[in-house]
Amino acid sequence: MNDSEGVPTPFSRIGGEAVVRRLVDAFYDRMDREPAYAKLRAMHPASLDGSRDKLFWFLCGWLGGPQHFVERFGHPRLRARHLPFSIGFEERDQWLDCMFRAIADCGVEEGLAKEMARSLYSTADWMRNREEEHPDANVSA
Repeated sequence: MNDSEGVPTPFSRIGGEAVVRRLVDAFYDRMDREPAYAKLRAMHPASLDGSRDKLFWFLCGWLGGPQHFVERFGHPRLRARHLPFSIGFEERDQWLDCMFRAIADCGVEEGLAKEMARSLYSTADWMRNREEEHPDANVSA
């Protein structure tokens, strides 16, 4: 899949739907089994099947592939959809760490992994909705 100028999309660079599905499964499998992500896991339903599908559908479109999420639910409105959940620095960092590890598990090429990391960090930080002081604010240099 290429963009309008014939440049391969991140979706095609990552390997299409099969790799996006593997990425989503690596993310949720890790989140489900590792105690380091307990707070993040507690924000999800007992069955992760629906969460897996929604993240898969979203990431396909976010990476420039099929717009599965938009076709089913309309505009993602990520922040609005996540407002019912209390998201602070800890939850953001758990989500990012789990996702970055899943990206590494799937062998995403370094350049694309870095592009994804920059964008995912920005989005995850924007999702924070709990007023709190940054955990490093009181650390002396």
